[in-house]
Amino acid sequence: MENKHLERIQIVKPMEIEKRSMEIIMGELGGRTWPEPEFSIVKRCIHTSADFDYGDNLFFSENAARLGVEALQRGASIVTDTQMAASGINKKKMEEYGGQVYCFMSDPQVAEEAAKRGCTRATVCMERGMELSQEVIFAVGNAPTALIRLYELIREGKKKPALIIGAPVGFVNVVEAKELILEAGVPCIVPRGRKGGSNIAAAICNAMLYQGGR
Repeated sequence: MENKHLERIQIVKPMEIEKRSMEIIMGELGGRTWPEPEFSIVKRCIHTSADFDYGDNLFFSENAARLGVEALQRGASIVTDTQMAASGINKKKMEEYGGQVYCFMSDPQVAEEAAKRGCTRATVCMERGMELSQEVIFAVGNAPTALIRLYELIREGKKKPALIIGAPVGFVNVVEAKELILEAGVPCIVPRGRKGGSNIAAAICNAMLYQGGR
């Protein structure tokens, strides 16, 4: 006897799966659209999470998505607060533009300094990112303390990031940290509320990397 779930499975070629997924997303959005490149970011966040709330909770500061795309195409690097986000960002596209992806979380010196100071490793990682000489996009998908430290460093005049993707997920200080970034005076893309994650931070980066191209 055939399993009823097997009977309903569609045979889709590997190269067509994403295309079909995007068609389903477009259909379920019911005609809602955004200007590009915001629309590509919204669709990729939904594709990554299967969560249509990203059609409502993604906040873009003025021209943030376009500025992020332009920065990446100039060779800006990305600093993330998790290895998961770093691994999810398309390295081939980054290399085409001359940028790199950095995550300092596994650096023993970062762990040592964080323990000595009594702060999170994410805090120290953001400081490391601010010390990079090149243009930088910060993609935060886990630690609200990373956003809090970025806000402080910007207010101290340390460096102005090309863009901050503020997408930590969770319940403690997450909403408040995201709202701080909205007031930091730099371009930002933020899923407001509790939702986010390393996969969402990487998805936003990839959506921008796939715009135009060489």
